[in-house]
Amino acid sequence: MGESLTDIARKLKESYKKVELVYAFNGTGKTRLSRVFKELIVPTSIDDVNGDDENVDFRPSELSKKVLYYSAFTEDLFYWDNDLDNDEERKLNIHPNSFTNWVIKEQGQEHNIARHFQSLTSDKLTPTFSEDLSSVSFSIERGDNENISNIKISKGEESNFIWSVFYSVLDHVINVLNTSNLSERDTNDFDQLEYVFIDDPVSSLDENHLIQLAVNLGSLMKSNVSKVKFILLTHNTLFYNVLYNEVGAKNGYILRCFGDGTFDLHKKQGDSNKSFSYHLHIKQLIEEAIENNSIQRYHFALLRNLYEKTANFLGYKKWSELLPDDKKVYSSRVMNFYPHNTLTYEEVAEPTEPEKEMISFLLRNLVENYGYLTIPSPK
Repeated sequence: MGESLTDIARKLKESYKKVELVYAFNGTGKTRLSRVFKELIVPTSIDDVNGDDENVDFRPSELSKKVLYYSAFTEDLFYWDNDLDNDEERKLNIHPNSFTNWVIKEQGQEHNIARHFQSLTSDKLTPTFSEDLSSVSFSIERGDNENISNIKISKGEESNFIWSVFYSVLDHVINVLNTSNLSERDTNDFDQLEYVFIDDPVSSLDENHLIQLAVNLGSLMKSNVSKVKFILLTHNTLFYNVLYNEVGAKNGYILRCFGDGTFDLHKKQGDSNKSFSYHLHIKQLIEEAIENNSIQRYHFALLRNLYEKTANFLGYKKWSELLPDDKKVYSSRVMNFYPHNTLTYEEVAEPTEPEKEMISFLLRNLVENYGYLTIPSPK
């Protein structure tokens, strides 16, 4: 029916365009595609710029050379020490691997990281690196000119900080590569870089910070006159739209996952507001899965998303208010199959036939009772 993720990665690799934007629902393979793409460019026998071996004597020109990427694995390089004994010295530890050593220790990006971070949060929120650069603590300036030190920042602020680490080195790399004469560049460490692959940097961000991040990244993409190509995947329509318009893209893609485990990279003209109606696209995906008897766990997330958007449009406070009969029971069943639950015993490879029928039933409820246009089948 479709193609493998390797086929999709190869298409993106061979594209002539400087920027490729791909929209994909959660659970349809974004992170897997990022790993497949990296493997296609840099086989695992060669250490990459985000490598996990802390014993590597890292030099960017000796390692990845061709690709710089950001994904959920990048975020895993940072973890909290909450000082549970004294509840005083809270800090964000930095895993000592090739990527973090290079950005922070070798490139000396601490000042730029702080600057980018504050532009996405507040100039009163200050990150301070430890002397050995193995951790970072945060303080906030109060109105009385006093600082509150060693605070634990929010999940959104943490995502902003980790992105700022990546963005700082990316900004530096592009600025270096924009000097066309190799002999005039500050360094030749990045001369062989060909791709920047970014997988959803906007988790946990509110709309204001999301837009600012997209504008900053879009401006950097537009400033790029080197051979480097950007490939970006996201599940967020607002982020996709802002970037699409910032870089003046003529088309983007939707990554689709089929029930047989294959994929499709579907070209779309215009941003998501112009090229597809988000809620109608979700509805179509669920209908196709029902028709082909290929319902998977992520379709429960799509169904909930469709209910949420319909409820929001119609003015309901909760999406569950649109459910039929015993709303609490149906809401619980939908959530039990939500693809990002964290409890191991809830992990189910594939819904049962009654559970698949529930998807069909709940979609019919939404279509028949809440004003969706139905087109009769041709006779």
